[in-house]
Amino acid sequence: MKSLNLTTQRRAVYEVVRNSNDHPTAAEVMNRLVELGHNFAYGTVYNSLRYLTDKEMIRELKLGEAASRYDAKLDDHQHILCEVCGRVDEVMTQIPEAWSADVARETGYDVHHAHVVFGGVCGQCRQKK
Repeated sequence: MKSLNLTTQRRAVYEVVRNSNDHPTAAEVMNRLVELGHNFAYGTVYNSLRYLTDKEMIRELKLGEAASRYDAKLDDHQHILCEVCGRVDEVMTQIPEAWSADVARETGYDVHHAHVVFGGVCGQCRQKK
C-alpha cells in the first residue's frame, strides 16, 4: 500500500468526491467544499485531486469534455455521457474479455485495463425533445 499523507484539505476533497454520485469537476468539488464551510484555495483543491488520483484513491475521468471529472468508485465499471446536457452515469455491464484480446492482437499491446465511454442522450433530455 502506498503511504498516504491525508491532510485536512485532502481528506475534505476526498469526502466530497466519495459522497458524490455525479462525477464532479474540480470546480464542482470547490463549490461543494464552500457549501460545507471550507475555504480552500483553488490550487489546494486541484493539488488535492491530483494527489488523490496519484495515490489511486479516486479516478480522473477524461470524457471528451473540457474539464476532467472525478470518481471515487474504483471497481471495474464504464461510463455513459449525455451528448446534450453532459450528465455522466455509471455503466456496470462488463466489457467482453474478447475485446481486450482483439485489441491486443490488433495493436501488439499487452492490455492491462480498458475504460469505455458510451455516448448518447439521457432520458431527461430525450423527453424534452
